Amino acid sequence: MGLAHDLEALAIDIAREAGELARVRRTEGVAIAATKSALADIVTEADREVEALIRRRLRTERPDDGFLGEETGAERGLSDITWVVDPIDGTVNYAYGIPQYAVSIAAVTGEPTPEQWEAISAVVFNPASAELFHAARGDGAWRGEQRLVVNAEPSPAGALLATGFGYDPATHAGDLERVARVMPLARDLRRAGAASLDFAFVAAGRLDGYFERGLQPWDHAAGALLVTEAGGMVGGGGLGGTASSALSVACGPLLFDRLLTAALG
Repeated sequence: MGLAHDLEALAIDIAREAGELARVRRTEGVAIAATKSALADIVTEADREVEALIRRRLRTERPDDGFLGEETGAERGLSDITWVVDPIDGTVNYAYGIPQYAVSIAAVTGEPTPEQWEAISAVVFNPASAELFHAARGDGAWRGEQRLVVNAEPSPAGALLATGFGYDPATHAGDLERVARVMPLARDLRRAGAASLDFAFVAAGRLDGYFERGLQPWDHAAGALLVTEAGGMVGGGGLGGTASSALSVACGPLLFDRLLTAALG
């Protein structure tokens, strides 16, 4: 099968187990939470517990690999593989009971920074819908057994786009200015609240494109591979035009330059 497929299969198995833990903890937490602060504590604990499960599984199966996670930071391994993990992407949705959150797991080679790594396998799993998106480099992107293909180009009515906004009020004016620049390309705009699923939806043709400022490496590591393996392009404001916290953009090739130019301003 090759290394990429082996890592993809392992990530699928772990993502399913981790996603079920997240789903169960959400149900249990809501049942016992009496206040918003209590629910916030439960969500935070669920994040940590799910990441701990993923780390434990990877340590058992791949003890020499490195790890970069949202909750616990980076650890360089002895091998050339680093796992980049967001245990619960879309925690606000998760807290509010919106069924748009995901476990995101990617395996990358090279230096564990987006400008220097190469993603070789990826999984994005939504426990609420049981949808699982996965890819191995060179073998396409898939939703279950269905191969994914990005939309070749938007309809004459414009592109269906997605974006997101950070939690810092100081960034909102700039984000809204970016939306204003992009809207001439759009037929409509979606804001679903989980970056990994936005990337997956671009790969699946459910969105024509996605752009957002403020993403962290674990937000886009898996999703970016899904998009490129589905025939799309990913870039942004990072070194060499890579996706970064400054800007991340994903869409089909015919839309990419226009969307990137508008989003960068």
